[in-house]
Amino acid sequence: MNSPYTFKHLKANTNEGNIPAIFLFHGLGSNEDDLLQIVEQFKGKCHIFSLRGPITHSPGYAFYTFAEEGKPERKVFDQMIVYTKDFILEAIKEFNLNKDKIYLVGFNQGAVVAQTLTVVLGNVIRGTVSLSGFIPDFVTSEYAKMPSQQSKIFISHGEFDYVYPITWGENSRNFFEEQGMEVTYKTYPDGHGVTPENLTDFVTFIQEDLKN
Repeated sequence: MNSPYTFKHLKANTNEGNIPAIFLFHGLGSNEDDLLQIVEQFKGKCHIFSLRGPITHSPGYAFYTFAEEGKPERKVFDQMIVYTKDFILEAIKEFNLNKDKIYLVGFNQGAVVAQTLTVVLGNVIRGTVSLSGFIPDFVTSEYAKMPSQQSKIFISHGEFDYVYPITWGENSRNFFEEQGMEVTYKTYPDGHGVTPENLTDFVTFIQEDLKN
């Protein structure tokens, strides 16, 4: 991989090609180990790539900088999205992944990354899981939007999330519905986190799609 990213790659239990893949994007101050536990059910069945944010942010890392929550610094964000898009496209080619079964899972900042990649990659992404995230205003208004009618997205948000207000999740739902995507939107009696029910729901979302 010719990428500046540090990442973990858990390979599928087969050397054959055309295997589904899941790309993981952690939250602010975390690292590439954080989300591996929530995709346990897919280990061995899919290639799993967990990326470390490229920016140091104690006690871990970040995918982008910001002066105010909800407003990523554009220059840093744009460059990160280009690098991340290239990483996914290179991985698909290098590991002969199933191009029809590419999934993104992100939490917090990682969910922002996942939503944005869904816009710029369109139907390259079969399914996106956005856990407590949002989509930046400049992405919805200024980014080129690839056709995404064959993609689907699972958006979840805590009803008492005071880090990323629930209206941000609602805005994401509305935006992706306007793009013609199949949207699953769920809220949970939680703050900024992932409840056991939330975990079960998004795992089911991916599992059911893998059967198709």
